[in-house]
Amino acid sequence: MAKKVLFINQEITPYVPETEMSVMGRELPQKAQEAGYEIRTFMPKWGTINEIRGQLHEVIRLSGLNLIIDETDHPLIIKVASIPQSRIQVYFIDNEDYFCKHKAGEEPVDDYADNGERAIFFARGVLETVKKLRWTPDIIVCQGWMGAVIPLYVKTAYHDEPSFANTKIITSLFSDQLKGELGTNFKNCLEFREAKASILKDYNDKFDFLELGKLALDYSDGVIEATENINKELVDYANSKQIPYLKYQGADYMDAYSKFFNEISPEE
Repeated sequence: MAKKVLFINQEITPYVPETEMSVMGRELPQKAQEAGYEIRTFMPKWGTINEIRGQLHEVIRLSGLNLIIDETDHPLIIKVASIPQSRIQVYFIDNEDYFCKHKAGEEPVDDYADNGERAIFFARGVLETVKKLRWTPDIIVCQGWMGAVIPLYVKTAYHDEPSFANTKIITSLFSDQLKGELGTNFKNCLEFREAKASILKDYNDKFDFLELGKLALDYSDGVIEATENINKELVDYANSKQIPYLKYQGADYMDAYSKFFNEISPEE
């Protein structure tokens, strides 16, 4: 039976401008699908995305859930589109407050005061939608700081959910870095079920890129260098945790990724 891989992407071209991350977000799911994996792909519905040109449409049966973050209800809207000239379908996490006003790829997002809440909403939106799809991923690959909360939630708040009970998490490290902070209330906003603020006591109260990266690595089962020039402090941190680690492979990476996927989630 084909191994199931969930790709959680911060950026995917052609929906946002080309970067190392957006190109990988586009190519890796396709290469994985061509290699025989069953895949699903998610990204935020950034305000720069032209819904008409991209042929996005809302999936009513998946939308309508309200997520409470910092004691405020936020409606979750799910949209979907297919990447032209491919068989890759992309699910978009949308919300007017967190995504419609923000122009990823066209302006810096470092200094938005609600970046922490945005990452939390995105993570919970993805996981709730996967549950509704009744799909059980063997592996989740997180690409970009927007997906960095996913490992924590899968291993705590969602660990008893049938969709994620046996799921392994891989964090992909990129040279792109979030330079701003996520706010002093990030730990409290993150609270959900077993994901208590108290389990974050050893992290700095002011979450920045490095703290968020360490949080992702602490709850990951594997790490991939997706590009060159990765932050050395995060590389050293990952190595200190003795997490299975795949170094940068260059353009011809799929065979190495497949072997790494099988190492992280062996065939039964």
